[in-house]
Amino acid sequence: MAARWLLATMAVGLAGTGALRADLRPALAEKNLEKRSKLALDNAEGAYQAVRQAYQKGDNNEVKAAAAELLESVDLADKSLKDTGKDPRRSPRWFKHAEIVTRDLLRKLDGFQHEMDYTDRPMLDAVKAKTQQVHDDLLLGLMEGRKRK
Repeated sequence: MAARWLLATMAVGLAGTGALRADLRPALAEKNLEKRSKLALDNAEGAYQAVRQAYQKGDNNEVKAAAAELLESVDLADKSLKDTGKDPRRSPRWFKHAEIVTRDLLRKLDGFQHEMDYTDRPMLDAVKAKTQQVHDDLLLGLMEGRKRK
């Protein structure tokens, strides 16, 4: 009985790993730019998990593809929030959420990059740089606000 439960749990777990490799279609289909940003960041977190899994399998091509998706997701979230035209200090909800998620992604990426082989670490440099830039812009917007004319 316990063996069946264990096998069923493993089957569900293995079936779920393919779902971690998400795509940006639902985010791009979202009309609300703030919700689009959240969906893009959710996809970025899924892409991060896909990066880790692909690296553990030793598939560097899949690592690069998942890293590119993570980069694209962070970029979409940033663009969506900028396109709202809202002042982050007056409407901080979605901006703060994005700042927190990008900060967590940076922490995870940095830790994972240190776990990687030294020669493989440059695969994540562009992703970290873009995520850092987006995070810094979000934080600055929340702290500084809109420039006065």
